[in-house]
Amino acid sequence: MNFILQFIDFVVHLDKNLTQLAQDFGIWTYLILFLVVFCETGLVITPFLPGDSMIFVIGALAASGDLNFPVIIAVLIAAAILGDTCNYHIGKFIGPAIFKKDNVKFLKKEYLIKTHNFYEKHGGKTIIIARFIPIIRTFAPFVAGMGSMSYSKFISYNVIGGIAWVALFSFGGFFFGNIPVVENNFSLVILAIIFISLVPGVVTFLKERKSSTAK
Repeated sequence: MNFILQFIDFVVHLDKNLTQLAQDFGIWTYLILFLVVFCETGLVITPFLPGDSMIFVIGALAASGDLNFPVIIAVLIAAAILGDTCNYHIGKFIGPAIFKKDNVKFLKKEYLIKTHNFYEKHGGKTIIIARFIPIIRTFAPFVAGMGSMSYSKFISYNVIGGIAWVALFSFGGFFFGNIPVVENNFSLVILAIIFISLVPGVVTFLKERKSSTAK
């Protein structure tokens, strides 16, 4: 419980925490942020790591001079693409076995099933759409790997989605993060980004529940 509260506090105060991180670790900050994004997109056991909100804050920090904007953009895009690629191959090799099990340690099978249903409905473009939906973002490449999507097809969606995701939130933070009204209410902005990110997933869940009830 204490860990959960600490994590929530870290996410809500991302602006202060990442500023401190940049001051304490200097150039190593780029590697740390690379690893966070890589793990959030590349490992099905870490979907709880910050994504959209963190990239927005990173853009704002770059605008204020704490980070080099072109460098951090390249780092985050590389992390996003490589993370999904890693997740795809993990899904390809161990996905089918995991999907058959009733209980999997450190992995919520319900997330896997929801993502699988989402993938069945939207096809290959799920890899792009999922970039903007927490939880599903982490599970989509895993499901693609365990499914029938070829790697040549997957990588094209992966690159497009990774670039679009990083560009949208980083440029948003770069151009709007230091506007006084945003800067003075950064915690609320972070919460708003998290809320907006969750809306598509909630809408999909409600639609699925409604259709299953109607049957």
